[in-house]
Amino acid sequence: MSKLTYQSEVGAIKTLVLKHARDAFVNQQKIDAEWQALNYHLAPDFARAQAEYDELLQFFEQCGIEPTMLPHDNQTTLDAIYVRDASVVCDRGVVLCNMGKPARRCEPAGQEKLFRQLGLPILGSISGAGRLEGGDVAWIDPQTIAVGRGYRSNDTGIQQLAALLGDAISHLEVVHLPHYKGPNDVFHLMSIFSPVDHQKALVYSPLMPVTFREFLQQRDFALIEVPDEEFASLGCNVLAIAPGICLAKTGNPITRQRLEQAGVEIHLYTGDEISAKGEGGPTCLSRPLLRCFP
Repeated sequence: MSKLTYQSEVGAIKTLVLKHARDAFVNQQKIDAEWQALNYHLAPDFARAQAEYDELLQFFEQCGIEPTMLPHDNQTTLDAIYVRDASVVCDRGVVLCNMGKPARRCEPAGQEKLFRQLGLPILGSISGAGRLEGGDVAWIDPQTIAVGRGYRSNDTGIQQLAALLGDAISHLEVVHLPHYKGPNDVFHLMSIFSPVDHQKALVYSPLMPVTFREFLQQRDFALIEVPDEEFASLGCNVLAIAPGICLAKTGNPITRQRLEQAGVEIHLYTGDEISAKGEGGPTCLSRPLLRCFP
């Protein structure tokens, strides 16, 4: 029988947290002042970003998904639009992250206020020398979680996460990420791994550690490969709305074809301003909460 859980990446989403472009980007002046220091490719256009976000919101609402919106926060940067990174959720409550990117350190506090308003228990925070970002954390199954060890999440942060999750999990798989473009690049576990259905995942194998690839294969995952030419355009970043139903940024036709051939239904949104320029796809833009599993 199906149950409601926070411990899934592919169950049908019931509720999620979002932050509208108007509240993260605020105005064109803020964008122009921050985009280069935050390592965006180009400055987003404020008006077009709002229109893109309205389209995204409409899609979620049409799917029957209840969004909870984070408000504007004077302490945060443009990156606050990528709400996944500031928290991790499990059936016992919320773990607040401690961001590896210094400019994002204020984001978890803002999310904490919202979670408390929603009545969700806060298990604790990653603190001290610990670093952890939600884009490095993915549920493999309801008892198994994978965490990317890279420039955004370190050993101390992963150890603290394991302690806070406690018996909510039976196994935590540490995935040692490659250097790739270095510490200033936005590179998370979910840059190369997106669950799309039970036992199915979209992956970019050239940057995937052999041990993690073998781990997934041992668990009978079917791996759908993103081609080299579509990795940089967020080809590997898709959000499972429900088992076998996913949301992806427009473009990347080869990846879409491979997903469809694997039996995955794809819906598209325009993300030129809210996704491509800051390298944050639909998984980055959303913090799913309750899902229906299986």
